[in-house]
Amino acid sequence: MQLEELAEQVPGFEGAVPKERIRLIAWWLHTHGGKELFSPSDIRSCYDKLHIDEPPALATYLTRMSEAKDLLKEKGQYKLARSVRADFDKKYGVHHSVVAINKILANLPTQVPDVGERAFLNEALKCYRIEAYRSCIVMTWNLAYSHLLDWILGEPTRLAAFNVAISKRYPKMANLQITAYDEFLDELKESQVIEICNTANLFNSNIFKILKGKLDKRNIAAHPSAVLVVQSQADDMVTDLVNNVVLAMN
Repeated sequence: MQLEELAEQVPGFEGAVPKERIRLIAWWLHTHGGKELFSPSDIRSCYDKLHIDEPPALATYLTRMSEAKDLLKEKGQYKLARSVRADFDKKYGVHHSVVAINKILANLPTQVPDVGERAFLNEALKCYRIEAYRSCIVMTWNLAYSHLLDWILGEPTRLAAFNVAISKRYPKMANLQITAYDEFLDELKESQVIEICNTANLFNSNIFKILKGKLDKRNIAAHPSAVLVVQSQADDMVTDLVNNVVLAMN
């Protein structure tokens, strides 16, 4: 979660007294900013990021909050008291695994230059944050499958091997030759693309199993059913496909 997003979802943030703003910013620094301890300069940077004026005598506020046990002082820096942090966790927090997945997804744009892939990525991130796990699974599959197709097309030898393997795996498609992205979508099912890649030895057996398994999970998530889709399933989908397809296949 970005700091600006947190400020937007907190009612009355703009008019809150400095103490409440500082507590909220401190919680964000711990939970989403990766800070075990924070300094006055960290708080100032957050105020600057939000384009609002910091309170006068910020150091005095921090000292008073420390005396009131809202903050604990350690090594010349500060951290929120456990009880205060727990209250904010209940109001605005997410499970640590959600934070971890968000971090994986949020860091991807710098590594994924393709505009289309970034669009899928952003959709998956939005879905995960609001606990729309079915949608997250579908969008993460879209991201990984799109990446796979671009990866095949991105190297002439890979594309040639894929085309040779089409007739080996599916003899009735002996005349089919893929030359462009849309032809994958028009001529082949996703499962067929994965099988042909396996026949062409474009990836190892572990990647083949991952893609087959995740396609099955996508199909379950994408169609109305009584099957419950929970966070752990989305976690598995995201981590497996991001680490083993999107980042590994370059």
